Amino acid sequence: MGLDTYASRSPERVRLTYEDLVAFKEADIRLCVGLFSGVPGSFRGKVYNPIVEEVTGVSLYRGWIPPETVKAMAEALNGYEPQKLKKLAASKYEMDYRIEEIVDLQRFFKICAERGLGLIGEW
Repeated sequence: MGLDTYASRSPERVRLTYEDLVAFKEADIRLCVGLFSGVPGSFRGKVYNPIVEEVTGVSLYRGWIPPETVKAMAEALNGYEPQKLKKLAASKYEMDYRIEEIVDLQRFFKICAERGLGLIGEW
């Protein structure tokens, strides 16, 4: 089953402000993208769900994750050194993320938390 994950201000449909889009573009986040994800503020959730769920206790396979939950998720993810997350993902899930990918994932969640964004999951 596939999953694309989108930052959003609304649970009904993906909605970002111009400033939100600029924040994601300036961060130059390079995460795996899906068929429809890949625009600023989105990524292929299926690829990162194992480590996100392991660290945060929240699955990306949800229709809507509210901003307050995303903020807690960002705090949990950013509480780890990237190298430790990489090792955890490799040992527990056999996922071989690049360090830059881990840093970008942490940065994505940090931007969402700072801007009060939730997440929409589509699969």
